Amino acid sequence: MKVILLKDVKGIGKKNEIVNVKDGYGANYLIPNRLAVMHTEKSQDILNQQKKAEADNIERMKAEAREVSKKLETIVLEFTANGSGDGRMFGTISTKQIEQELKEKHKITIDKRKFVDKQVVDHFGYTKLKIELYKGIFGTVTVHVNEK
Repeated sequence: MKVILLKDVKGIGKKNEIVNVKDGYGANYLIPNRLAVMHTEKSQDILNQQKKAEADNIERMKAEAREVSKKLETIVLEFTANGSGDGRMFGTISTKQIEQELKEKHKITIDKRKFVDKQVVDHFGYTKLKIELYKGIFGTVTVHVNEK
């Protein structure tokens, strides 16, 4: 029996694969548990449409990531922090603060876990931080810290 898998099934195959299984396994386990559907021309057409829609969605997300990357290149985030007499900074500027600043001032939503370097901004001046916006698409934001 040929079936199209709706989910990953251990030992059988991955989602959206067309696999041959024994008739009883397909009819009594995979199909009733919504892990697979019978392979027909109509189900094949639906699978092709879903794959095309998924590919279009991925392209749209990549284009949005490239657009955000270009915006980030022009942005300089300004922060102020307390400093000691010898020019060192007390505390740090966290990725959460940077995320909030981007959201509030520039309406750009970025997850703080997407920062690649995990570099801490712990000194005055300019720091460039790399952010992974989508798989393989990176942006760089500049952070400037002034002394109070």
